[in-house]
Amino acid sequence: MTPPEEIHQATCHCGAVTLKATLPVGLSSASRCTCSFCRRRAAAAVTAIATSVEVLQGNDNLTLYRWGTRTAKHYFCKTCGIYMYHQRRSDPAQCGVNLGCIDGAEPWRLEPIPYTDGINHPSDR
Repeated sequence: MTPPEEIHQATCHCGAVTLKATLPVGLSSASRCTCSFCRRRAAAAVTAIATSVEVLQGNDNLTLYRWGTRTAKHYFCKTCGIYMYHQRRSDPAQCGVNLGCIDGAEPWRLEPIPYTDGINHPSDR
């Protein structure tokens, strides 16, 4: 049985940025990526519908980071540096939202969190 769609709010560490997003299968979509950037960031992300990600507060406090193919867009709080979300290069119709920023989420309860193979992405060949 597929978990129900859920709407969650996420907040950065300093509270300057707040967003909400629809997660098609809730927190059960949590994963980590093995690409060079995600390995260094080490955050688990949950899958959101890209068009559902809405910055409720602090849009002007987000900074964008892109590299390589420039397809993925990674957004961080300018004040505290926390990674908030990213638009995926594997599927730009999806975003990954930092599980640790989801209000009320307890990432340690979802362990073990699976890894996705970002190091062998077809765009990198």
